[in-house]
Amino acid sequence: QVQLVESGGGLVQPGGSLRLSCAASGSIFTINAMGWYRQAPGKQRELVAGLTSGGSTNYADSVKGRFTISRDNVKNTVYLQMNSLRPEDTAVYYCNVEIKSYGLRYSHYWGQGTQVSVSS
Repeated sequence: QVQLVESGGGLVQPGGSLRLSCAASGSIFTINAMGWYRQAPGKQRELVAGLTSGGSTNYADSVKGRFTISRDNVKNTVYLQMNSLRPEDTAVYYCNVEIKSYGLRYSHYWGQGTQVSVSS
């Protein structure tokens, strides 16, 4: 079994920063892509940032230059550093990790979600 545990959300003022973490544990043979999504009330879930095992990144246009995705392959953890936060960044943030367990194919797993609220 695989578990993803997120942390780091909270309430921050506009212009502030937060760092989200998502740690994978359990029956993990290898990890491929890792990413962060978000879902605001009444909106569809959208990709915020993605990171391949080779180090390639992609970002939503709305967060380019403000957010940075990174990973620690030893800790099986993906991070999202969010700077210059805006009210429109308010959403529940979910990590998504592509994991191959022993003897199985790659599957995508979701974190439980962490609330990020940006308000004065």
